[in-house]
Amino acid sequence: MSTALVFRDDAYARACEATVISARDNIVVLDRTVFYPLGGGQPGDTGRIGGLRVTDTRKGEGETVLHFVEPGMPLPEPGSRVLAELDWERRHRLMRFHTALHLLGAVVKAPVTGGRIAEDKAHLDFDIEMERLVKDEIERGVNALVRAGHATRASWITDAELDARPELVRTMSVAPPRGAGRVRLVEIPGVDLQACGGTHVADTREIGPITVVRIRSEGRRNKRVTLAFVE
Repeated sequence: MSTALVFRDDAYARACEATVISARDNIVVLDRTVFYPLGGGQPGDTGRIGGLRVTDTRKGEGETVLHFVEPGMPLPEPGSRVLAELDWERRHRLMRFHTALHLLGAVVKAPVTGGRIAEDKAHLDFDIEMERLVKDEIERGVNALVRAGHATRASWITDAELDARPELVRTMSVAPPRGAGRVRLVEIPGVDLQACGGTHVADTREIGPITVVRIRSEGRRNKRVTLAFVE
């Protein structure tokens, strides 16, 4: 039993028709989905499956995706056809933030020790001295890459190829998704290349202007840089 991940090949797919594999308690499993499950610092998607409100999305056993719906509602029958629809505005914000973090990691030349994305902000933690993190310099660097209109593109390598190229795993605390024998790479040519299973915008100009809202120490090896959109 597995769920085909539509978002891996098309992050801009807002909806898809799917067949219900199972539905119990408040969890629906589909044979295919546009919903990104929580992982890699990116929240799970929300939206609707037919008349049901999807409040969260998580990874299940094997290659399945668990869609958590509001409790107490009648669930679809296994084998029935449904329409899965994203909260697109929310997803697109997460895509913009996720791509912005790739640019932040390219501007700050230091090991990344962690990161997280929310709807209103996103951050990376770096193993670096605080005095090397200068707000204005980081903002200028990230926004220059945003304005340059760099394309993003995905490709795949085998697990063995990734093992031979450990530099492609940029975040120490987050392992890229494995299990299918291959790993997805996200490249911003000339800027960044790393293993990443998240969703991203196609062009960095879609991110829009970014501001650094906070730089603070989270421990000896964790200096946190938090970004937000200028809106």
